[in-house]
Amino acid sequence: MEGDYIIGGVFSIHYNMHTVKHNYTTMPEPLRCTGSINTRELRFSRAMIFAIKEINNRMELLPGIKLGYQIYDSCGSVPVAVHVAFQLSNGLDPVFNTGDNCSNSGMVMAVVGESGSSPSISMLRITGPFNIPQVSHFATCACLSDKLQYPNFFRTVPSDQFQAEALAKLVKHFGWTWIGAVRSDSDYGNNGMASFLDAARKEGICVEYSESFYRTNPRSRIQRVADVIRRSTAMVVVAFAAFGDVRLLLEELLLEPSPPRQWIGSEAWVTNTDLLKFNFCAGAIGFGIQKSVIPGLRDFLLDLSPSKVAASPVLTEFWEDAFNCRLGKITDESVCDGTEDIKTLQSPYTDTSQLRITNMVHKAVYAIAHAIHKAVCQETISTTQCDKFTRTESKEVLSQLKKVNFSRNGYDVSFDANGDPVARYELINWQKSESGSVKLVTVGQYDASLPVGQKFRINRNLTWANHGIQVPVSVCSDSCPPGTYKVLQKGKPICCYDCIPCPEGEISNATDSPDCFPCPKEFWPNEERDTCLPKSVEFLSYNEVLGIILAAFSVGGACLAIITAAVFYRHRTSPIVRANNSELSFLLLFSLTLCFLCSLTFIGAPSEWSCMLRHTAFGITFVLSMSCVLGKTIVVLMAFKATLPGSTVMKWFGPPQQRMTVVSFTLIQVLICTIWLGRSPPFPMKNLTIYKKRIILECALGSAIGFWAVLGYIGLLAVFCFVLAVLARKLPDNFNEAKLITFSMLIFCAVWITFIPAYLSSPGKFTVAVEIFAILASSFGLILCIFAPKCFIILFRPEQNTKKHLMNKNQS
Repeated sequence: MEGDYIIGGVFSIHYNMHTVKHNYTTMPEPLRCTGSINTRELRFSRAMIFAIKEINNRMELLPGIKLGYQIYDSCGSVPVAVHVAFQLSNGLDPVFNTGDNCSNSGMVMAVVGESGSSPSISMLRITGPFNIPQVSHFATCACLSDKLQYPNFFRTVPSDQFQAEALAKLVKHFGWTWIGAVRSDSDYGNNGMASFLDAARKEGICVEYSESFYRTNPRSRIQRVADVIRRSTAMVVVAFAAFGDVRLLLEELLLEPSPPRQWIGSEAWVTNTDLLKFNFCAGAIGFGIQKSVIPGLRDFLLDLSPSKVAASPVLTEFWEDAFNCRLGKITDESVCDGTEDIKTLQSPYTDTSQLRITNMVHKAVYAIAHAIHKAVCQETISTTQCDKFTRTESKEVLSQLKKVNFSRNGYDVSFDANGDPVARYELINWQKSESGSVKLVTVGQYDASLPVGQKFRINRNLTWANHGIQVPVSVCSDSCPPGTYKVLQKGKPICCYDCIPCPEGEISNATDSPDCFPCPKEFWPNEERDTCLPKSVEFLSYNEVLGIILAAFSVGGACLAIITAAVFYRHRTSPIVRANNSELSFLLLFSLTLCFLCSLTFIGAPSEWSCMLRHTAFGITFVLSMSCVLGKTIVVLMAFKATLPGSTVMKWFGPPQQRMTVVSFTLIQVLICTIWLGRSPPFPMKNLTIYKKRIILECALGSAIGFWAVLGYIGLLAVFCFVLAVLARKLPDNFNEAKLITFSMLIFCAVWITFIPAYLSSPGKFTVAVEIFAILASSFGLILCIFAPKCFIILFRPEQNTKKHLMNKNQS
């Protein structure tokens, strides 16, 4: 249609380009489109015509100026698109006029199109040097935002960069980390998929396969892609492809259906109603341009009669294909008789319920009209004057397009510095209706202008692949539960891993933990290894059987010593008590009572005072006992020496000297203990090394030298006492204590010699039990060996408790 200013339009109305093998002997045929008509693209071209007629009938926009148009079919082919670009750039006037008031009808002010990214890029290489602005309604490749390469490009549809990020967030939202990817082998598919894979990698999503194809590829290539989808383990397939490419792939999959797959689609095909016939894709989701309403468009689209149709070859072809008849042709096929009613036709051409890209065409035409208006019109307060004879170049229209900002039918139109609009999408779900047909349902929105965290929202229930209501699972490996950690499988992506239980002593308390971490020192993992629990604290307690038994023996031993002392005191005037140094005997019984009772300090939770008390009390009381035994042994030897003629030895070892000996030997131990406590005393500690799952409360020795000095001194006295007892064992007195002391010292030494390895090897609280056992065993050995025979005679053999019996000599 002619006009004062011409707007070019380029759409992929046909699916294919007629290809001819060149024989280089005849002139090649001109490029032409062939195949079936893409009725959706036909609707786009008719929407451009509707918008131009609407503008021509308005008074506030370009008053007095008539816009014209030239619309071409590129059939999505780069060669055809290049040819069209040359035609648009060359001008349309058949005659070159040199007059001053010549019409500008021959100049193309701007171009609407193309629908695809690759054809758009090819056209821009031609139109760019001529500064002809090109406003695309459907070319979404992010590469077109590069103003250095494409300074004359604008679009009303958002860039794929935004869509790729939105698709990655969508996949992540539903927990899909293992996906397949297919794309068109074109600028749109390759760049869009590259952007998506980059965004998906940042979201932790892995790709099992990534396949490319194009509608002009041999069928074997498309079959191979279909086979990859059938054999894959990924439940989710992300298809960043053009409508024509997806249609061929779905037709191939229809021949031999694959297992149910959850399809994720890009805008180029997920909102195309022509594909809803593929029922096995029900449940597909993807982002589409927001729906809109264009008043009057449906009536315009349906306002077709056979006479109007006959004036356009494209409309004629569409009419004949739609009604399976021929207009004005006598053929074997039926002739269109005029009864055909386009209102009854079910076709994407007549379907205006999902006006998405159609609205992008409408916006593109209005954007160009507003730019021309700014270039040729002068506005005053009350009127607007437009001069259609003003010689305006496309360069000025290009400049004004950058400043466009208006509203139309409830939508805003403007371009950023890259020529892109604000990215807003609707989340589309293919849902089966009650009748069994598949329809497009809007279930959510994505608005790139909103803050992070608010861009993406879902407000309706979705249906999924295979008519499911549960979100399908698409992971390479199931999530690792708490208590395990991920170990990557060799040679596979990071989403493929094995779940390994945490090592001993370590936990993981999160799902899909990359590593385990150790519990604090005083904690240990539970059985599931997902929580650290406090370790059980262990010490020799009065509440446990072992502690009760040892405490009972300790108290029993003390009572036995007290009873023995009482017996001795009751019979203190008897010969057997008087003959055996009653003073040292009572002191020995007193020290043994303390020895029995000091073992009680080893039972119970260790404290700072109990740790110091238990070792020092044990050391001092045992030295006191050994000193008494040693004194009694020396008395026996000295008494025998005193019976020899002229011996005065007893005056050097009388009662004062005996007391001094006991005190001196004991003070040495007191001195050792004092030095030990002063320099490095025993202290309570938590032993975390013996058991992994338990804490042993014990008394650390502080200075090991001090501990072994105490034991060594006791041992030295015991050995000295044992040697003297052995020397005195054959002395002739009937009640010679040397034999009893020898036997008691044998027991004492045997107990403490075996104590050392047992003490060093016993774990935890058993170390304390061994020490208590050694104390009790040696104490019982002393009291039973030294005092039991005497008590037996005193209580049960009183006839032997006489001076006469004591004075008798052994006949051996």
